[in-house]
Amino acid sequence: MEKLVAIVGRPNTGKSTFFNRVAGKRISIVDDMPGVTRDRIYAECEWCGNNFTLIDTGGIDLKSDDEFSKHINKQVEVAISLADVILFFVDGKDGLVSSDFAVADKLRKSKKKVILVVNKLDNFNTENIYEFYNLGLGEPVPISAEQAKGIGDLLDRVVKNFPKSEKNSTNSLKIAIVGKPNTGKSSIINRLLGEDRVIVSDISGTTRDAVEIPFNANKKKYLLIDTAGMRRKRSVEDETVERYSIFRTLDSIKKADVVCVVIDGSLKISEQDIKIAGLVHEMDKPSVIVVNKWDLIEKDTNTMIRHTEKLKSELAFMSYFKPVYLSALTGKRMEKLMKAVDEVYENNSRRLKTGDLNNLIQDAVFTTEPPAKNGKRLRIYYATQTSVNPPTFVLFVNDGNIMTDSYLKFLENYIRKSASFEGTPIKMVVKNKMDNADLPR
Repeated sequence: MEKLVAIVGRPNTGKSTFFNRVAGKRISIVDDMPGVTRDRIYAECEWCGNNFTLIDTGGIDLKSDDEFSKHINKQVEVAISLADVILFFVDGKDGLVSSDFAVADKLRKSKKKVILVVNKLDNFNTENIYEFYNLGLGEPVPISAEQAKGIGDLLDRVVKNFPKSEKNSTNSLKIAIVGKPNTGKSSIINRLLGEDRVIVSDISGTTRDAVEIPFNANKKKYLLIDTAGMRRKRSVEDETVERYSIFRTLDSIKKADVVCVVIDGSLKISEQDIKIAGLVHEMDKPSVIVVNKWDLIEKDTNTMIRHTEKLKSELAFMSYFKPVYLSALTGKRMEKLMKAVDEVYENNSRRLKTGDLNNLIQDAVFTTEPPAKNGKRLRIYYATQTSVNPPTFVLFVNDGNIMTDSYLKFLENYIRKSASFEGTPIKMVVKNKMDNADLPR
């Protein structure tokens, strides 16, 4: 399971510059004006084979009582509560200030693993770090985020402090239930459990936090995760609580083995429905598109077919989706849901034999000739599946630069059509046979 690393510190300590260095692209705003980074910004990162999520936070000011600072401080508290490792940034140029002691005291009380980072040591004058021992957070780590000095050593410290992954002792399959407010997420869980375990209300935003509930079905163990409804930004009134809920929902998606995206079948699929499905797709999670409130629809023999075609159009980026139509209110077709969950998880864990995979690729090439460039045609020597969850396939070719996105998508779809991968994303990686170099796709 990926870890969470939170960056905290007072304003203008260079947190965002460090974040952008590690993330590998300019995601977080960098500005000399304190308070520019107002909310948690996060990026998926990797260091020495360790995957983690880096969270940038607004500059914390525990002494200020203005509403803006209170908002930022609450956001920082959320990041601290979620983090596995906390990077406490201080300013090596300005030196130790009184507000650093206040933040250090707060971090000690969190009982989390904290690494003290002395930034802005552009000349790498490490003599400037000794006064920071007074914070009582152990050995400070000197860096210059602006000049990319010391970052590797800091990341080495970070990954060493990651807690060891704990295996799920109950072997429960984790299922996150996500969607807009009032789509019936909590009703679905209550129907599965056969009792009212989570609050059901017409009031938007009733579920504020992720609720985890053990659940047994068909002699299997599951962990159902009910999440807060993700609303459009302009629909948000209490931004602090709402952003807390959204981040916990994203964290639940990341931890889940399968995600059920619940939409209201009585309404047209909305932009927010599509965005939520897109988040699940981007996190490479197997998923079920759950069309709830199907009892409210006037139906004929082709209604479900027509609705699925509309979904295919709106969710073209995840054409592999598995739809299930049900009514949590009446219980009709509820038995289809857990069968679909098991199916997409099995597909996500499916491994093809190398011989079978290469036969599929040969058939695909015979069906549609590979592209050519400057008189040179793409040649696929062989393929192998390197991992599952999600299934990942590597193609060894003569020149990966000839490969087009459209042909790679054709190969993916051919594999999907020939083997059962409904409900799960799959990854296609292209490598040159001669140098084994990964080519971006």
